[in-house]
Amino acid sequence: MASDFQLAVGLDAGASRTRVLICVLEEDRLRFLGYGDRPSSGWVKGRLTDQHALSDTLRAAVHDAEQRAGVTVEAGVLGIGGAGIQSANSRGVYEFGRPREVEREDLTYAVDLASRVRLEEDRLLLHLLPQDFTVDGRAGYRNPRRAVCSRLEANVHIVTAPQREHQALVSAVHEAHVAVEETVFEPIAAAYAAVLAEDRARGVAVIDIGLQSADLVVYEGDSLMLASPLPVWADHLTRDVVWGLKVSYEDAELLKQQYGCALLGLTADNSLIEIPSSEGRGAREAPRTELNEILEARAEELFLFVKAELARLGMTGRSLLEGVVLVGGGTFLNGMCDMAERILDCQARNGLAIGIADWPDDLENPAWTTAAGLAMYSARLKSRKPARRKGGLMGLVMK
Repeated sequence: MASDFQLAVGLDAGASRTRVLICVLEEDRLRFLGYGDRPSSGWVKGRLTDQHALSDTLRAAVHDAEQRAGVTVEAGVLGIGGAGIQSANSRGVYEFGRPREVEREDLTYAVDLASRVRLEEDRLLLHLLPQDFTVDGRAGYRNPRRAVCSRLEANVHIVTAPQREHQALVSAVHEAHVAVEETVFEPIAAAYAAVLAEDRARGVAVIDIGLQSADLVVYEGDSLMLASPLPVWADHLTRDVVWGLKVSYEDAELLKQQYGCALLGLTADNSLIEIPSSEGRGAREAPRTELNEILEARAEELFLFVKAELARLGMTGRSLLEGVVLVGGGTFLNGMCDMAERILDCQARNGLAIGIADWPDDLENPAWTTAAGLAMYSARLKSRKPARRKGGLMGLVMK
């Protein structure tokens, strides 16, 4: 390997799996080197409850990735999500005093003014995402440099995280002997990997469905309009099966994976499936529709929450010309895209990583999209040059 290479590392410490992705940035090209994947520990209901357990898991996943890549990891970009994430719009007003041309420094200062919001005591600013500018009352400017005005307004979207939870997560990574270059809201990272610039401009939503958390981001006109957690995730579907069919959690997860579907009518619902029973009792049979009715109800609830979040923006699914992109392990349930299309009335697809050379077939699934986006963000921190892909290393996150 050339001596001038730089590593780009993504750290996806989820509640179900901990995934580490190592890539190398060679001039303007991002190439896959290795990965590590371990069952997660230390999480309860989307909250980090055992920092040392997570650190041990991270250390093992990083070691596996290093062994495959033949390199040593010193730092990476860390994903964060869950119910503690909040976001809001903010505005910064810069009065020039007299009409003059807008310079780059003026744009930066107006955005800085917009960031000066009073946060609650235990919250920190995770992302400051410029949307557009208003020049002397004329809205919708993406880059008003050289425009003449006396009043410049910056419209931004602010994403915040709980400070204690954020610090606990970062400390767990440090304890695994890896430095944190940056923390990124997970669906923003997933969008970084799976959504092209032209798709964002036409309107798209990305939903990251994990075991114990689910998160949503919405883009329109190349701007982030919303970043929000969702109150339904994959674990809810499994627990519903536990209570509905009176089986163990492990058996419920197995039934969901083997026979489950999020939308009735897509499978042979009237066929019989074997339902495991507790020790001392024989297995029983039940119609497949009994399982899928349970899963359909909860999957519908998830996308109804997405619909409600869009309504808060004054949008509908039809506003998203590029539809909905699903990522995360929760997307493996058959019929999730079909349910999204039925509730939101727009197209839906699984989001896969785009533009990393030598990407292995084993990782060609939505569960690895967030890790890929985190690695790509790590590469962006090291180089402002666009990578060779449609849309380049997209500047989705403007810090």
